[in-house]
Amino acid sequence: MRISDILKEDKIRLSYEFFPPKANSPFEPVFNAVEEVAKLKPAFCSVTYGASGGASANTMKVAGYIQNELGGSVLAHLTCVLSKKEEIEGKLQEMKDQGIKNILALRGDLPTDDPDRREKDFMYASDLIKYLKENHDFCLGGACYPEGHVESQDKDTDIGYLKLKEEVGAEFLTSQMFFDNNLFYNFMYKIRDRGIRIPIIPGIMPVTNVNQLKRIKELSGAQLPAKFVQIADKFRDKPEAMKQAGIIYASNQIIDLISNGFKLVHVYTMNKPEIAESIHDNLSNIIES
Repeated sequence: MRISDILKEDKIRLSYEFFPPKANSPFEPVFNAVEEVAKLKPAFCSVTYGASGGASANTMKVAGYIQNELGGSVLAHLTCVLSKKEEIEGKLQEMKDQGIKNILALRGDLPTDDPDRREKDFMYASDLIKYLKENHDFCLGGACYPEGHVESQDKDTDIGYLKLKEEVGAEFLTSQMFFDNNLFYNFMYKIRDRGIRIPIIPGIMPVTNVNQLKRIKELSGAQLPAKFVQIADKFRDKPEAMKQAGIIYASNQIIDLISNGFKLVHVYTMNKPEIAESIHDNLSNIIES
């Protein structure tokens, strides 16, 4: 099912993200995880592109398994950084072979040592979205950053790039993780004021281990509210308590988002079905399968 059609449904739903196994790693743990989460009847499952695109072939295999073996809707990530059209076309054919209809078009991480970068056809996510819109029939999504992209010079410039994504063909945007809903609502006000009208899917990551925090800050630059820092400090040496507290904190974020009119929330569960199940249980009378 196309995500643009899912977004039109008058239902409160959750979606979940998975990452593929690394090269030469077994698929069974990932397949087991998606099987468990599929029982929750998510709106869709997204599958990331792997570190620096290195596990992209595995992305297609996991996405195809969800689509064809489990009967779920899939959002496959596709990064384009410094890629040639022939490379992208090869990935697109794999998606078509698997029956995948939805793509999250991303730039990807810039390599530091690519001598022939000027010979590549894509540099930005908007380049990829434009190419896909003009040449193929996928439902296209992009990423957005409520607190600004870590590489962007300022938030206004970043919002300008989001507007460009919409103009060249993005049908929805999925947000980077955030831990303060008020920052997200402020972001929504700013992008609507700039004329961006496509749906935004908020992304929530349950932090269940304090060791995640440093990595989260490095990758996303997300601010950690004082109340969340207090939780992490309190349960730093109590892993099970931290896990429970992190799930409850994320569940409360989702409830607040739903209360403010968001019908679809994307959950970054790090391939851990027990986290998805716990959040689903916390919202069992709120979300609709």
